[in-house]
Amino acid sequence: MTVNELVAAYLAGLERADTEAVLKLFAPGAVVHSPLYGPKPATEFYPELFSDTSRSRLTLLGVTEGRTRQGAALISFWFHFDWYLPSGAAAPFDVVDLAELTEHGRIASLRIVYDTVNVRPVFERETGTSWRAVATDV
Repeated sequence: MTVNELVAAYLAGLERADTEAVLKLFAPGAVVHSPLYGPKPATEFYPELFSDTSRSRLTLLGVTEGRTRQGAALISFWFHFDWYLPSGAAAPFDVVDLAELTEHGRIASLRIVYDTVNVRPVFERETGTSWRAVATDV
């Protein structure tokens, strides 16, 4: 699977809230680092995200490829996430996901990067909580 195919499959699965389709893109033991949910195994993160989602629409804005300092393949994809919580409350944001890939092209770790200043209050009203990084978590 090419990088563009991987990103397209990921965004399509994310938009459909299709846990199985998304998780098959991840390596066993993969971890997702989210500003709202914190670091979680992908197998826990996506079911939780999808239970907090009534609908979403994703618009890809760009993809880049590179390498980590250790030489692993690293991709970033920038997209707009029109996210709607279970009540229908809108929580849209622009986001960059950084995915470190295994040698077989599966996602080993995913870091989600976006400004939560507008999203966090809506999310916390809806769910009652969110994760916040502390200095030792960085």
